[in-house]
Amino acid sequence: RPTRPELARLIDHTLLSPTATPRDITALVREATELGVHAVCVSPSMLPVPRPEDGPRVATVCGFPSGKHTPASKAFEAGEACANGADEVDMVIDLGNLRSGRPDATRAEIAAVREAMPHGTILKVIIESAALTESEIVAACIAAEDAGADFVKTSTGFHPDGGASEAAVRLMAKTVGGRLGVKASGGIRTYEAAVATIMA
Repeated sequence: RPTRPELARLIDHTLLSPTATPRDITALVREATELGVHAVCVSPSMLPVPRPEDGPRVATVCGFPSGKHTPASKAFEAGEACANGADEVDMVIDLGNLRSGRPDATRAEIAAVREAMPHGTILKVIIESAALTESEIVAACIAAEDAGADFVKTSTGFHPDGGASEAAVRLMAKTVGGRLGVKASGGIRTYEAAVATIMA
C-alpha cells in the first residue's frame, strides 16, 4: 500500500474549470508543491504556469472535453501548449471513430498530436473508457500505442457515462502490457479507491 508521499507522486492536481483565474492557478501550484504531487493540469489558456524550479510538472489538455475536434486543430493545440511550457498533454480522442469501427482514424489523430509535440514531452490519450465496450477499449489502447503515445487515460472526468473503473483500468493495463502507462481519472475520491485502482 503506497504511503501518502508515494500516492501524491502519482497525482495530477487538476483545475480545468472554465471560470479559473490566474490567481486560482497560482494557488493550485502552491498547493501542488506543498503536497508533492507529480503535476498540475490546467487549461491551455492558463499557460504558461509560473512554478518553482523544483515544483510540479505542467500538464494540459487538448480536444477537451468532447474530443470532437479535427486532428489538425488538436495537433495545433498540443504544439502551442508545449511552446507555452506544457510538459505533458492529455488529448481526448473522437469516440465516434471507435464506435463506428474506425480505429485507423483514432490512430491517425493521435499520431498527428504526437508529431506536433517536442521530443521528451508526454502524451496521454484519454479514451473515455466508461463510454466504450471492452473491444473498443482494447482498440483505443492499441491505436494509442501504435501512434506513439506514452499513456492511455480512462476519462476526462466530465463525461456523463462516468470516470475510471477498476475493470477498465485492468483491461487497459493488460492491453498495453507495461509498454505504456495507464492513468486513471474521474471518480476516485478516497485512499481506498486509489489503492484499488493502483492495484488494478
